Amino acid sequence: MKQFAEIFSTALSSTDGLLNQMLQHIMQRGGKRMRPLLTLLVAKSEYLKQHGALYRDFMQVKSVLTGDDKPLMFKALHAACSLELLHTASLVHDDVVDEADERRGQASVNASFNNRLAVLVGDYILSTALMEIAKCNEPRMTEALARLGQTLSRGEVAQQQNISTKDFSIDNYYDVISKKTASLFEACCYLGAYAAGATEEDIVKACHFGHNIGIIFQIRDDIFDYSDSKKIGKPTGIDMREGKLTLPVLFVLNDRENACPQEMTDIAYKIKSGDATEDEIERLIAYTIEHGGINFARHAMDEYYAKAIAYVNEDVRDEKVKNALKTYLDYVIGRDV
Repeated sequence: MKQFAEIFSTALSSTDGLLNQMLQHIMQRGGKRMRPLLTLLVAKSEYLKQHGALYRDFMQVKSVLTGDDKPLMFKALHAACSLELLHTASLVHDDVVDEADERRGQASVNASFNNRLAVLVGDYILSTALMEIAKCNEPRMTEALARLGQTLSRGEVAQQQNISTKDFSIDNYYDVISKKTASLFEACCYLGAYAAGATEEDIVKACHFGHNIGIIFQIRDDIFDYSDSKKIGKPTGIDMREGKLTLPVLFVLNDRENACPQEMTDIAYKIKSGDATEDEIERLIAYTIEHGGINFARHAMDEYYAKAIAYVNEDVRDEKVKNALKTYLDYVIGRDV
């Protein structure tokens, strides 16, 4: 991770004054680096699966896979950097789309500068992500990153489209978070496994693992929108203020055993149209909590956790990596920020 931090910091800097000012503003957010961590852990797991404890200190091992006598982790590190850059670019663009004023507790780029500059710096970071993945000299890795960019954009478009629809579809919700969030964690596992020379079968398994982590991550994030915690990096209730209905409220709106009152359904429609008052949003949040929406979402997380932990137990052979991934999973499902 120290090597990753150096590569990422270099990539997210410029000699151009205003551009560098914006890039440094973004760097100040920090973040937990969940995605590069996952990329590097999967890469280590897959390499050790093939080569065993003899090469435990494999970051120093020269690999014929690179073809140019560079350490094996060269590919995994630059893949991790490219993914974090693409993720960063998508957040900058999302803030413009959502007209968000904050990101992780600090002013968003569009709020600190303006929408035009935010779009441009997002484009710059996206291009830098492509530069980083190109260093791996692996067409399949470059293609995977480009496909991820398409999927993230499709997810954002689908989310905006869902806001304008008249239904409260849970299937549509999962489709959106699969594209907007799970696809990124899945790509981390794909690129990490591929960089380590994993078999096609193991790459597929790793991708399913990443997908499950991403679903857990997003549902947990959505639950935060119903919390009063001050530690969360975005204001609570912001999803509804943006017209988004997430899993907890979708459950109560679709609950057949406890029919949702027409009043709450009407408020949900008003949220989608952007006409709901603060009082109405608070009432729907309270109704969602009281009628089991949060518990339903937590149960859904538990189901995806069971699938993810099964992969760790069955497919990760190195004990240190296994314990690290278990800790990672426990953090994702239990985090409070």
